[in-house]
Order: sequence, then structure tokens, then C-alpha cells
Amino acid sequence: MFDRLEIRVLPPGPRFAAQLQLWVNGEDMVAGAVYGSGRGPFAADVLPVGRPSLLRATSEPRRLELGEPECTGGCCGFLSVVVQRFGVIVQWSDWEVPCEVPHTPAPPPPEFHFGARQYDAEVARAEADRRWQVPT
Repeated sequence: MFDRLEIRVLPPGPRFAAQLQLWVNGEDMVAGAVYGSGRGPFAADVLPVGRPSLLRATSEPRRLELGEPECTGGCCGFLSVVVQRFGVIVQWSDWEVPCEVPHTPAPPPPEFHFGARQYDAEVARAEADRRWQVPT
């Protein structure tokens, strides 16, 4: 059985621009890996206008930052994962997790295997939904 990805966008707030929430199998990946006080990546960085999302999986492995602790990734590190497509499977593996004071990393999430059709459809849906953008 494949894992299931859901992408949610939190609207911009007083402190941060719109952010992504990445849910796998019903669990918030960032909250689970950065002690619940972190944030996901900025939506504009991962879902850029006029270009494919950084979440798009190809046969070339790519490290993607998925979140950071409240103190910032420059302080304690980022939550990142290697994204790669293997035919009909998209794999998330080789996690790096931020540290918590006193610099004890959380255990990394497990490796995930998504059915490429569901994964691609969810990424395409998130790319097309621009309700989070603030008009300029």
C-alpha cells in the first residue's frame, strides 16, 4: 500500500507569508519532525508561478527543504528530504531533521513511497490553486 500526500496552504499572517503544510497519511510532517513549533516552507518558494513545483519528482534525486523550527533553520537546521521518482513510485528518503535545544535531533520520519499518480495529481492541484496569493 502506498503512502498518501496532502498539500495544504496556510494563508499569509502577520509574521509569515503563506506556508505549506505537508500531510502524509493524515499526519503533519513538519509538526511531527520539528517539535510542533516549526513552520513549513513558504508557498511561493515551493509553488512558484510559471514554473513546476519543487515537489515535482523526477528520476534525478533532489533534496528539498520542507520546514524549519520556530528559531529558523539557520539556527537549528532544516527539515529536508530527498525526493525521487522510480517509475510509478515517488520516494521520500534520507531525511535531515533540525535539532532542539540542547541540540538533540528528533528521530527522522520514515521513508515514504507514494503512488506517482496520486502524488502528481496532488502536486498539480496545489500548483493550480492560487487562492493564497496576495494581490500586488
